[in-house]
Amino acid sequence: MATLMALECLVALVDEGSVTKAAAALHMSQPALSHQIAALERELGTPVVERMTRGIRVTAAGRAAAEEAKLALEAAERAVQVGRRVGEGLGGRLRIACAETMTAWLLVPVLRQWRTKWPQVSLDLQEFSSADRMVEELMADGTDLVVGPEPTATTAHVEVLGQEEVVIVSSPNHAFADRDSVKVSDLAGEPFVHYDATNGMGAWVDEFVADYGTRLDVVLRTRSPRTAAQLAGAGMGVTIVPVSALAGRFSATVRRMEPRVHRDILAITLTPSDALVRRFVADPRRRGLPRVNTERQVQL
Repeated sequence: MATLMALECLVALVDEGSVTKAAAALHMSQPALSHQIAALERELGTPVVERMTRGIRVTAAGRAAAEEAKLALEAAERAVQVGRRVGEGLGGRLRIACAETMTAWLLVPVLRQWRTKWPQVSLDLQEFSSADRMVEELMADGTDLVVGPEPTATTAHVEVLGQEEVVIVSSPNHAFADRDSVKVSDLAGEPFVHYDATNGMGAWVDEFVADYGTRLDVVLRTRSPRTAAQLAGAGMGVTIVPVSALAGRFSATVRRMEPRVHRDILAITLTPSDALVRRFVADPRRRGLPRVNTERQVQL
């Protein structure tokens, strides 16, 4: 296949009309330019120039090839410019997978700022209810960056963005409203809004309460912590949610656990040196995780 250098030499010959001028324009020797032209002619199987007593004359094949070569060289230059912009974090495409509760709670201000400051960057967002499922997507090259709680295991690069508190939610008139905090043992006998198997929070809750020797009285299950919080606020039972699930407006009693419980929020990627990934991860780290009022009965 013809090299870009050979095509550049052909275009210079057409533009300059002589080997001497073409070589000077490309800052190369005449023998080197002639070598490139000879290689191109072997590739095409036909002469691109006729050697005359005084100078050269470009053939019809040479002129036709030169027209296409100009397009190829322009495309190559655009490729270089795009690569530089993306390498500087100023353009390109970034695919983000996040826990479904993280979008409104954590990422909306980050995404809004990126849309304003770097409109050349295309952002793709997918929401998941399982950290393990997000990591699977990352390993299958379905996303560039995962934002969410800790998965079961991963060999990818991990950065901690901060810690998110896990709290108890009940209705505004529940007995928990008169307490400053709630123990895990207080959940025994309470109707409990749990999670189905598609949400990694379900396995976490089961393991967590088992460590305290407590059994839950499950009355219904949902895929979403946000839905669980709203159902608990509506009096369907009590539930355990991360504070990121409390975005939106609904009446509920939110209480800290005793002792308080937190989970790490992570940024996970296979390309930590990528400029877009580095810049995006730096943004929520600089901002810090949002705070939620867990000290009183609130309408969120």
